[in-house]
Amino acid sequence: MTAREAEDYLLGLELFGMRFGLDRMHKLMTVLGMPQRRFASIHVVGSNGKSSTVRMTAAILERAGYRTGSYTSPHLRSFAERIEISGRPITGGAFGGAVARAAHAAELVNRTLPEGDEVTQFEALTAAAYHELARAGVEVAVIEAGLGGRYDATNVIPSKVQVLTTVSLEHTRWLGPTITDIAREKLDVVRDHATLVSGPLVPEAAAAAREVVAARHARHVEVTEPWRGPLGVRGDFQRWNFAVAAAAAEAFLAPPASLLSAMRTQLTEVAKEIRIPGRLEEIADDPLTLVDSAHNPQGARALAETLAGQRFTGVVAILEDKDAAQILGALKPLFTDVVFTRAANPRSLSPATLESLNRQLGGPPSEIVSDPKAALARAREIGRPVLATGSIYLIADLVSERSGRRASTL
Repeated sequence: MTAREAEDYLLGLELFGMRFGLDRMHKLMTVLGMPQRRFASIHVVGSNGKSSTVRMTAAILERAGYRTGSYTSPHLRSFAERIEISGRPITGGAFGGAVARAAHAAELVNRTLPEGDEVTQFEALTAAAYHELARAGVEVAVIEAGLGGRYDATNVIPSKVQVLTTVSLEHTRWLGPTITDIAREKLDVVRDHATLVSGPLVPEAAAAAREVVAARHARHVEVTEPWRGPLGVRGDFQRWNFAVAAAAAEAFLAPPASLLSAMRTQLTEVAKEIRIPGRLEEIADDPLTLVDSAHNPQGARALAETLAGQRFTGVVAILEDKDAAQILGALKPLFTDVVFTRAANPRSLSPATLESLNRQLGGPPSEIVSDPKAALARAREIGRPVLATGSIYLIADLVSERSGRRASTL
């Protein structure tokens, strides 16, 4: 496959939606020759901060002398961005080859499955990622879970270290109605006698982590302080992510656990150099224009705390399965005015619904521009600094150079 054909193949699989369960993934791995067992792995789960933590952990291990790979989701411009080797997205040729191999495996697996139970888009892409990471000879891969943990397609790796970044109420339809339920679903990735590294957790999630660690005879490393040194990305929340990433790298390297201490200078260099696309990223100046993929109340509150005291014209789109009222409430202090829009994802709430919620919350003056790029252009015309946020799918629409090409909605 060419890269374009691979993208079209994956987009075509959206027809089959999203389904939990690992049976299809185990079959795909068998057909592909168990690629996930040809590299060591770190598995990252959580409600916020997963992609940043994955990238940071991989960068630290790369500096420590390992050939690293990573797998994140979703993407901003192309599916190939989700698979990185040594900090760089794989080439279009490698991406096309990996997806072609996964597509062939999916065809064989589908013959063994009941009608209507075909391999899904995320399963095929995850299989392609594991195949390519193994083919490229990575020594350790840092893997971001897609949704939850227990039945997520990524959960076929024999990870040595697991990371729980944060836990908040999200995807309750699939993960359960309470923080405890959601934490337990995510924590199911913890292996017997492995190491769990956790960031700052609310009490219910912390209690669930202690339960799981005890039941699986695992070691628990709790990160209690953020990174205090220079950091190449904005946001206090990123200081926590980097501290968690450093702890995860140290857990992987142990013994000797002292190696990170010995490479303190290199760690500081990694922190200075790290860049996270779509996370408080500056995409233009005059006026300053920032994009951030905060997509739930916890992320919106962290964003508001980081930018406290600054005022922006907002560009906002939010998906229907998110708590839009809480997100808007958290962002309200940042905005002098706001342009509501709609991401290309069909699950995006209508701008009129967001405008109505904004009025109910006593929010700032607002207007509607349905096309995301036109909304950003309108916000920049006003002349104040601009902040676009509310969904990673909105950010993807704004930074993408696609011309008429359909984006992924999963």
